[in-house]
Amino acid sequence: MMDLRTDLALIREWIVEGSHVLDLGCGDGTLLACLRDTRQVTGYGLEIDEDNIASCLRAGVNVIHTDLNQGLSDFTDDSFDYVVMTQAIQTIRRPDELLLEMLRVGSEGIVTFPSFGHWRARFSLFFGGVMPISRALPSKWYDTENIHLCTLHDFENLCRMLDIEVLQRAAVDTTHHTGWSMRLVPNLFGEIALYRIRSKPVKRIYRS
Repeated sequence: MMDLRTDLALIREWIVEGSHVLDLGCGDGTLLACLRDTRQVTGYGLEIDEDNIASCLRAGVNVIHTDLNQGLSDFTDDSFDYVVMTQAIQTIRRPDELLLEMLRVGSEGIVTFPSFGHWRARFSLFFGGVMPISRALPSKWYDTENIHLCTLHDFENLCRMLDIEVLQRAAVDTTHHTGWSMRLVPNLFGEIALYRIRSKPVKRIYRS
């Protein structure tokens, strides 16, 4: 079995064998290649970086050059079993709209992001009065790609507002390992959050 870092290994375990997957911001295609080779998954990656696209092609991963800020209008409803977005939602202009688009084209979504609620970020803001620089958030405020930083609580509040159901949640550190503290208080000790989500089922009212 391919050796994966912990966060990607968790995602692999969440995805049913033989599924059809769309990976948003797929990077060099590591996750899709692993899913293809170990879980017989088919699918596509969307990526904007040309070097990453070249890496995907070398790995035999189907990849489409696109900007996620343009949405997913090229894909029809329920085209995929899962739509995955790792470490990218905080860079999107309208993450709320993209979450809804993910769950329009996919039965389930898997999202990961750096948590702004980690204790190091809180410490930097409270005692230093400056935007934090940490292992999960290494860039300075003026040159970061992150424009919508959030905590686990923020993300879960957004899911409730959008009628999105959280099916599974996990937290890891920047070495992609987890521990008891991250399982017990993920919003404080988790540096990277992982969520498996879906649209809430529509309640049907039957009249006699």
